[in-house]
Amino acid sequence: MPIRPYCHRLSGLSASRTRIRTMKKIQLGQTDLWVSRLILGAMGFGSKSWREWVLEDDESFAILKRAVDCGINTFDTCDFYSSGESERILGTFIKQNLDRNDVVIATKFGMPLAEDKTVRRYSWEHVRRAVEGSLKRLQIDHIDLYQTHIWDRDADIEEMMAALDEVVREGKVRHIGITDMPAWQLAKAQHAAERSGQTAFASVQNHYNLIFRDDERELLPLLRDQSLGWIPYSPMGRGFLCGTRRREGWGTTPRALSDDFAQNLYFRESDFAVAEAVGAMASERGCIPAQVGLMWVLQQPGLTAPVIGATDPSHIDTAVAAIGQTLSDDQAGRLETLYEPRRLPQLRHG
Repeated sequence: MPIRPYCHRLSGLSASRTRIRTMKKIQLGQTDLWVSRLILGAMGFGSKSWREWVLEDDESFAILKRAVDCGINTFDTCDFYSSGESERILGTFIKQNLDRNDVVIATKFGMPLAEDKTVRRYSWEHVRRAVEGSLKRLQIDHIDLYQTHIWDRDADIEEMMAALDEVVREGKVRHIGITDMPAWQLAKAQHAAERSGQTAFASVQNHYNLIFRDDERELLPLLRDQSLGWIPYSPMGRGFLCGTRRREGWGTTPRALSDDFAQNLYFRESDFAVAEAVGAMASERGCIPAQVGLMWVLQQPGLTAPVIGATDPSHIDTAVAAIGQTLSDDQAGRLETLYEPRRLPQLRHG
């Protein structure tokens, strides 16, 4: 039987502040943040001049409205997305429609924007400028979760941790997290913070799905041991596990047709084998491939919540329908056994 979405429809959002409907919440690691079982990623909101498949204001608002209808209260963006336009759109929607206390806002920094190109990445000055810029674009007075983004292995970790601790103590940031940082450097950062009595990282965001599981070697054991929040992105492999990619011609959607990052990262024969197995299992279960890929991620030990993307409101319904559904050990094993590990390090962003 097909899985049914359980979104709560609202008649419309307005400046009168709509209360977010119920979706199960889960604690982010050891923080005081309670996030929805799905986190909506905002990479797809912004300007088509950045990526042609990106949605501008009105289309982005429609997706945000559907997410709120379904009870999603947690949103993840980045100053890098559309050079800050993603943050602006998200901030505008929240300010016009929601109570700030009802939402968890996560953003990221890592690549200095055009006006800050001379700033050394992850330096004290970079952290200070980036925080102020994000607060302004998001139209808020504090960020709930502030994360590193595209990591620089040459970053001065102690300088960065001191700067992040400073913005936490000032009340501009509540908690800090990392994205795709090597396990050994995360351990180094945590030790530096502990030694100096500073704020330590509370969460990990990483690239993780049925065709990219390389962090099972080091990073995932570390975050589980340290009880960090875990919010993986690309749970459906940038659409690869949705059946939108092809061996010839890249794919069938605007993003697939222009996604050279995915072309260089996935597209191995073993990846197609996993995607085909996902499709077969979806037929067996009476659902769609995207839901099978998401079910698998949702039942991983230590998971807080995956970061999902959407370029159509129906994508939210599809993702929500996977909540509470599980794969049997046999079904999960049939998908996992096809995985082919990569050599490390491996490029993760694009």
